[in-house]
Amino acid sequence: MGLFHSNYDKPGPGVRKDEPRKKGAARFFEILGRDFGDLFRANLLCVVGFLPVVALIFFGIFSNAILVSILGGLLGGIVCGPFFAGLHDTILRTLRDEPGFWWTTYKRAFSRNWKASLLPGAILGFLLASQIFMAYCIFVVGLQITLPVAVMLILNVLLTAMVFPFLFSQLVLMDLPFVDLVKNSLLLALGNAPKVLVMALLQVIYWSVMLLLLPFSLIWAVVFGFAFIELITLMIAFSILDKTFDLERQLKEMRDNELNNPHT
Repeated sequence: MGLFHSNYDKPGPGVRKDEPRKKGAARFFEILGRDFGDLFRANLLCVVGFLPVVALIFFGIFSNAILVSILGGLLGGIVCGPFFAGLHDTILRTLRDEPGFWWTTYKRAFSRNWKASLLPGAILGFLLASQIFMAYCIFVVGLQITLPVAVMLILNVLLTAMVFPFLFSQLVLMDLPFVDLVKNSLLLALGNAPKVLVMALLQVIYWSVMLLLLPFSLIWAVVFGFAFIELITLMIAFSILDKTFDLERQLKEMRDNELNNPHT
């Protein structure tokens, strides 16, 4: 029935009622085996969304025009924001073992979240453009920088990787103003620093390897590159969010209420 329209006549994999959840690597591979198709499709759409920002950033780099990279990051980030939010929504649903048809829920979530994701996407694109451009200047061009500048760049990268998983997760799970999303994300990141720092380092190492292996890593990016690292990242981030806000219980109650009272 097509890539985005699964055969709903076939019973899909599921989780038995009251079955305790696995943890760590076992949980990761359980989700991977059960929801690979949904994750693959959300990843593919995320790749499409990121194409403009990546193209504009690297066009600016190879043209030695930082302004082009920065503006490309901002404009391309506006495009990729909704698709990145869509990937977060899909992964967070798998982490909650939420039933439903992927394409139906993806379209609904995309429609609900696309406006709120434009500004976070633009900021993320801006940060990625500046970070990648600086990395190119340092490691390829051989630009010499001072120790304070190096420390600031490292902190910039780590803070981005620490904050944005919380920001986009809250964006798709909670109806909050942008200022509150940022404030909560900073507090969650800094208040759980040891665990969140590990989460950030995993992302930095992963995407650094992806950049180093270009253009060969493009194949992996298209197949599963975004979903793979985001699943690992959100397994950590969502555990913190759920512990802080009791999100899963509240979301389950809201869903049960909608199912029991469809016309209210």
